[in-house]
Amino acid sequence: MTRVREDIMKLTWRRDLAASLVVFLVALPLCVGVAVASGVPAELGLITGIVGGIVTGLMPGSSLQVSGPAAGLTVLVFEAVRAYGLPALGVLVLAAGLLQVLLGLLRLGRWFRAISIAVVEGMLAGIGLTIIAGQLYAMADVDAPASGVGKLLGLPGIGGALATPGTLAGIGIGAFTIAVLVLWPRLPERVRIVPGALVAVALAAAGVAAFGLPAETLRVQGLLEAIQPPGADQFARLAEIGMIGTVVAFALISSAESLFSAAAVDRMHDGPRTDYDRELVAQGTGNAVCGALGALPMTAVIVRSSANVQAGARTKASRVLHGVWLLVFAALVPTTLEYIPLAALAGVLVHAGWKLIPWRGLRPLWRDHRGEAVVLVTTAVAVVTLNLFEGVLLGLLLAIAKTAWETSHIHLDVHDGGDGPIRVAVSGHATFLRLPKLLDTLEALPHDRPIELDLSRLRHLDHACRTALVGWVERHNQSDTAGVTVDRELQPV
Repeated sequence: MTRVREDIMKLTWRRDLAASLVVFLVALPLCVGVAVASGVPAELGLITGIVGGIVTGLMPGSSLQVSGPAAGLTVLVFEAVRAYGLPALGVLVLAAGLLQVLLGLLRLGRWFRAISIAVVEGMLAGIGLTIIAGQLYAMADVDAPASGVGKLLGLPGIGGALATPGTLAGIGIGAFTIAVLVLWPRLPERVRIVPGALVAVALAAAGVAAFGLPAETLRVQGLLEAIQPPGADQFARLAEIGMIGTVVAFALISSAESLFSAAAVDRMHDGPRTDYDRELVAQGTGNAVCGALGALPMTAVIVRSSANVQAGARTKASRVLHGVWLLVFAALVPTTLEYIPLAALAGVLVHAGWKLIPWRGLRPLWRDHRGEAVVLVTTAVAVVTLNLFEGVLLGLLLAIAKTAWETSHIHLDVHDGGDGPIRVAVSGHATFLRLPKLLDTLEALPHDRPIELDLSRLRHLDHACRTALVGWVERHNQSDTAGVTVDRELQPV
């Protein structure tokens, strides 16, 4: 029995070790690319990846999902850095992490699962569109407009910059990178052992070096030099309304994305299920550490997590080791990053942004759940035209309004036998949203006949409808010879 247990442990470790190398190769270009797209030094993305692997990876919650810098937060980070400066990023992430820890300790993690899927997909679609537009400017080495709408409307103007060799080279490198990423899943499985993003970036770097293309490459420095803990003056800025809103946006969006990712990962394996409250504490702890180091915020990332599961990982050792490999790489061979063309990273992110948009699901969603499709599209448009926080808030409000409208069904059955009283049976949910229908039906009844109002099948009666019913009964009884009888006292239920 002991020998069997030892063999199982050895097999598990071999699988976890192999999976950790795969996740490391997937995470490396994404960590760097997300940092560059967020307008911060590339090293900060590596630091977040390292913390996500080693710190968050060691904590309980979800055993197989992998955390690090995510494309889903790129737009929000870019806006925060532009509005408050890079030194403020650390305190924003630190405060957001502490808020996540608090939410987890209060056992509110499971409630994030109640967020409408349409809102989350709409948020990701809006982020994807913004990333695609912004990184097309990065490919062409052209300054991008500040707003999401400006980025989209300004895309035709990029053509005017194509005359320069640097712009042509950048567009070509980016297009080549995207082509590799699109074609890679169609190659034989033995070839796809190596992640497509790594292959695309490596081939682009080799092409730039071999042909001497005029392409701008990544600039890096040591990890220690990149660490910038927030100062006391930055903590004082947390009293600003805009800073508070950004902290809340970081915490809520990263929490929702992480816990949705956990639910998806749980469906991919038959191992232990995620403890959502502990996972929220783990994500918050990781973000608090990232904030203390002045790095990017983290979330659980479905791309790395699915790669981890598909590579055969069995325990949390694989995600911890992936963080160790990132640390070793960044400490020993950081100069190799300087060969990576920025246009290739832009191509990786354009591909990632495209995958954030649920193209395949839009048509069946519109056919079967039209209200959900409206929420999704509205949220995406709001994220692009306003900003991430306001867009998600608008999407949530619309989803709540849609749900309230759909659940407030009321049915009035009027039975008039010709003689005797008219019987009106009301069933369903009587809310203010259905008040016009309720009053229109009641006020259209004859005024010279007795009426029996049956509310026994009414499941909910809000204050507005109760007040309206009481008023209608009083008016009917005062003005007519026939009266109204109600089968129960008119109290909200």
